[in-house]
Amino acid sequence: MPRFKKIYIEITNRCNLKCDFCPSATLGRKGRVMTESDFIHILNEVKPYTNYLYFHLLGEPFLNPRIGRFLELSHEAGMQVNLTTNGTLIKKVEDILIQAPALRQINFSIHSFEANEQNGTLEDYLLSIADFIDRIQAVKPIYCNLRLWNMDAEELKAKNSLNQEILTLIEKSFKLDVNLSEKLQETHNIKIKDRVFINMAEKFEWPTLERDVISEKMFCYGLRDHIAIQADGTVVPCCLDSEGKIPLGNVHETPLNEVLESERAKNMYDGFSRRCAVEELCKRCGYAKRY
Repeated sequence: MPRFKKIYIEITNRCNLKCDFCPSATLGRKGRVMTESDFIHILNEVKPYTNYLYFHLLGEPFLNPRIGRFLELSHEAGMQVNLTTNGTLIKKVEDILIQAPALRQINFSIHSFEANEQNGTLEDYLLSIADFIDRIQAVKPIYCNLRLWNMDAEELKAKNSLNQEILTLIEKSFKLDVNLSEKLQETHNIKIKDRVFINMAEKFEWPTLERDVISEKMFCYGLRDHIAIQADGTVVPCCLDSEGKIPLGNVHETPLNEVLESERAKNMYDGFSRRCAVEELCKRCGYAKRY
């Protein structure tokens, strides 16, 4: 039986923002918020395969009103949970998160602020995140990553005109005696306090079948160290298959062990072992160029 470093579970594909870098704004899938019974079924299916769940794929996890219950169920199952959020709803769920022993890590997509029209100010947004991190770390050790686009790829320009202001405000919000801009000349992963990091990355374009083929020679960790389960239970090989173009099966219809033993899944796994993309979507994935 394979063991995965992590399994992504999309507890909702709905979001309160429409970021220009995220395909959710043009998503062809029906909006869905996972129910408790569906989550329990998925939890039972994935339990033999991993110790780490990621509430992430598309959507804002804090829009699922059952997130506290999902964290409770994950803890009862012996799972640790990482999640990714745009951070705009953190005040509504911070008490739930602070009380959740299953929660291991939160990734804040700071670049989402600039990608949307906001009612609040950038300073208030960052201060609310900093205050939450202070509160939760006073109770338990938890990893927090602040993610921000800071580089332009040759073929794709990121919207990052506020980066300098964001970095200055992060220095202020976290009371840092360091110049983050200077540090970023040396590394793209900076520890700003215990278990709190700022990660700077290059923007990438989500793979779609409408893109030109990039290469058939590539490697991916999909089906090797992770899989993803969409809000309706569809299993896909990686978290970048946002539209479910490589459906391997649905855990509400087929046991996960049978999904992973399917011919399509085996062909993908064996193909990447030869550094060969057998699926058309994979041939169009720019992210895989990083491996």
